[in-house]
Amino acid sequence: MSQEAVQDPWPTEIRLNPEKTALRVTFTDGVSEGISAELLRVTSPSAEVQGHSPSERKLVPGKRTVTIRDILQVGNYAVRLVFSDGHDTGIYSWPYLYELALKKDELFTNYLNELAAAGMGRDPK
Repeated sequence: MSQEAVQDPWPTEIRLNPEKTALRVTFTDGVSEGISAELLRVTSPSAEVQGHSPSERKLVPGKRTVTIRDILQVGNYAVRLVFSDGHDTGIYSWPYLYELALKKDELFTNYLNELAAAGMGRDPK
C-alpha cells in the first residue's frame, strides 16, 4: 500500500437523538448524516442478519418502531448498538457506518422494495 493511501474517515461525533430513533454520525471528512434506528437494525452487520454469506442474508420486517437503547464502544474501531427489540450482536465498524451514512437513502429504498416483494411490512405484528 502506498504512503499516499487515504485513511477511511473516522467519526468525530456519534449522537443519539432524544427519541432514540436515529443516530447522527459526523466524520473527519465533514460527512454528517442521521441514520434511522430502523435502517441500522435491518442492516445490522451481525451474522443473525447478514448470515455467513450473501445468500444467507435475512430480510428483517416489522422494525418501524425500533429504537436504540444503548451505544457501546468496541475498541477504537466500532460501536455495538443495543436495540429495543433485544438485538445487540451487530458490531458497526467505522467504515460500515460511513457506508450506511453515504448510501442510507438507496439502502432504505432497496429494503422497502424487498419487503414489498416478500409481502412483508415495516410495522410490528
